[in-house]
Amino acid sequence: MLNKSQTQDLSALLPGQSTEQGATRRTALKAALGVGYAAAALPVMAQTAIKTPTDGLLAGEVMIDVNGYAMPAYRAAPAGKTGLPVVLVLSEIFGVHEYIADTARRFARAGYLAIAPELFVRQGDAQSYGEMAKLIAEVISKVPDAQVLADLDATVKWAAANGGDTSKLGVTGFCWGGRQTWLYAAHNPAVKAGVAWYGRLVGQTSELNPKHPVDVAAKLHGPVLGLYGAADTGIPLDTVDKMKSALSVGSAAGKASTFVVYPDAPHAFHADYRPSFRKEAAEDGWKQALAWFKQHGVA
Repeated sequence: MLNKSQTQDLSALLPGQSTEQGATRRTALKAALGVGYAAAALPVMAQTAIKTPTDGLLAGEVMIDVNGYAMPAYRAAPAGKTGLPVVLVLSEIFGVHEYIADTARRFARAGYLAIAPELFVRQGDAQSYGEMAKLIAEVISKVPDAQVLADLDATVKWAAANGGDTSKLGVTGFCWGGRQTWLYAAHNPAVKAGVAWYGRLVGQTSELNPKHPVDVAAKLHGPVLGLYGAADTGIPLDTVDKMKSALSVGSAAGKASTFVVYPDAPHAFHADYRPSFRKEAAEDGWKQALAWFKQHGVA
């Protein structure tokens, strides 16, 4: 978890509402709030190197009902089309900022209904934090995995009612979202395939995090492609080896899972708004992800 950006203020949106104008106002607000470490270390508001246009897309924020709680999410899809394959896009610890929204639009350009839910807004507002350690301690560390899995189940239900074909369900995520990608592929039997970008594989268990990817490797419902960097100092390659071993004795989906490790890539090599971005690895990983989904029926 080595990157920093800010979540979107969606409090003014009503259930089902989608607006690009609201996103523009929020962008201006968040730019004004960029302070401290966040402003000094990274481009304001995670402005991406890749700019995916919205023409021909239905794109913007929506609200998803989770047992009475209105969870904000960013949705992107080809306009006027239904029966679309669905990809859940799981963010880094900083929520659904412009980079994550743009990634959803990239999937929409490839023919998907892509949905990026805000999975830890109950615990706090990431945009109010300028220090990584405080954000992790005060927000992220308090997010129960069970809450995330339930929120994702609700997102899938929303997708089915809003133009998605959830018999073609994929999940992908980055860093924090990469770890959740593995967990969700073991949780939901409807998942056809997952793509995990440099998500942590092992760790100490707790009441909120009772299992890690290595613990559920034998129970995957859909095969997962792991995209990792050999120069990632936070995810040692020996943990990738442990995951490979766990996958090899599990379900058919686990045995079908695989890794691509980019020799010189650091953590967050796909994050095109950060110095960690590695264009060659990011572009190859994207091609691998699309091919993986197509190979396993998410297309």
